[in-house]
Amino acid sequence: MPATVIVGLQWGDEGKGKTTDFLAEQVAMVVRYQGGDNAGHTVVTGDEVFKLHLVPSGVLYRHITSVIGNGVVVNPATLISELDMLAGRGIDVARVRVSRSAHVTMPYHVALDRAMERRLDGAKVGTTGRGIGPTYGDRAWRIGLRMEDLLDEAVLRERIGRALPDKNQLLASLGEAAFELDRLVDLGLGWGQRLRPHLDDTTWLVQDALRRGDHVLLEGAQGTLLDLDHGSYPYVTSSNPVAGGACTGGGIGPLQVDEVMGVMKAYATRVGSGPFPTELLDEIGRGIAARGHEVGTTTGRPRRVGWFDAVPLRYAVAVNSVSSIMLNKIDILSGLDPIRLCVAYDIDGRRVEHWPSSAIELARAQPVFEEFAGWSEPIHGVRSLADLPENARRYVTALEDHAGVPIVLVSVGPERTQTIERAWRPMRHRPAAPLA
Repeated sequence: MPATVIVGLQWGDEGKGKTTDFLAEQVAMVVRYQGGDNAGHTVVTGDEVFKLHLVPSGVLYRHITSVIGNGVVVNPATLISELDMLAGRGIDVARVRVSRSAHVTMPYHVALDRAMERRLDGAKVGTTGRGIGPTYGDRAWRIGLRMEDLLDEAVLRERIGRALPDKNQLLASLGEAAFELDRLVDLGLGWGQRLRPHLDDTTWLVQDALRRGDHVLLEGAQGTLLDLDHGSYPYVTSSNPVAGGACTGGGIGPLQVDEVMGVMKAYATRVGSGPFPTELLDEIGRGIAARGHEVGTTTGRPRRVGWFDAVPLRYAVAVNSVSSIMLNKIDILSGLDPIRLCVAYDIDGRRVEHWPSSAIELARAQPVFEEFAGWSEPIHGVRSLADLPENARRYVTALEDHAGVPIVLVSVGPERTQTIERAWRPMRHRPAAPLA
């Protein structure tokens, strides 16, 4: 059975939570492979809405083993709160597993993140203030804490004690209060005792599942255009949401991936700072934002809204080796006429059809639009592409043509059942197994 990677093709907030939840019924394990509690997945099941920040979306299914991989940075306080919320709402969390190698977001990481953003003032990156960047920074400096360290007082005290003097000195220079070693050690030990039943060697957990023939789904947070290496740097996240991040952050090899499903919505949104060529600052944008409930799951910040941009779509399909796409929130465009689609940029008088590697150049990009006639019919009850209004089908076809890969799922509402599903999804063809 395959390993499937779910990856965002825009600036995050594409609806990956619904995609994972929709596909999870067919799989045995869902693995979150990067990011931290700066991400949020919203899953709607009937009248219930679940907002998840660390636990994979598949937790809502009893048969799923939900894995937080080694590439995730974990704030244990957030994780414990989330597990308690789920258990309180009748969800079994006994099968949630957390990599012993995942790095821990400590209170001083959060304090540093927020203080550094305040210091940047007008040049803010737009972080969520959750300590994600400082945690990944400590991982790269090799002075970070891993989840397994929370189980050993001597190791925990040594690791925190080694990092804390520099953290406190930096915090003092930013006008922030210092942290006490003993209190942090006690806090960490409490987290460790509470989370001990969930800690595991998740690399072998995932490898054993694939060896058994189980279908494993790997979900990322954020989106391709926020990738640390491939996004609009410096207005990016601190990890690799691209499909390749599933290998390093989930414990699999590239030849174990059979399908990469890209997720996008029928328009564009962005949270935080950075260039956004198709941004709408008018009543149309405010209307889309209101109908689409475009507010950050984690921060509650309003999302910036714009027309769909096909220039980074082609780039995202390429760098992720996308084999199929789920299109979300096409229902939000009902009633708009015309609908605009960015197909190229004008940069300093040049027509540009490739995503610029330079954020400085991107900031000068002016969108080149094509217009499509809209539709007025409500589509929440549609369950086949043939039953979509003709103009909606034309818009979906245009997006598919620009992507160069098939759109196999189309969401027409927030619930699982409000999904148009094609009967097939392309996957990489593996060599035939040798005859015994």
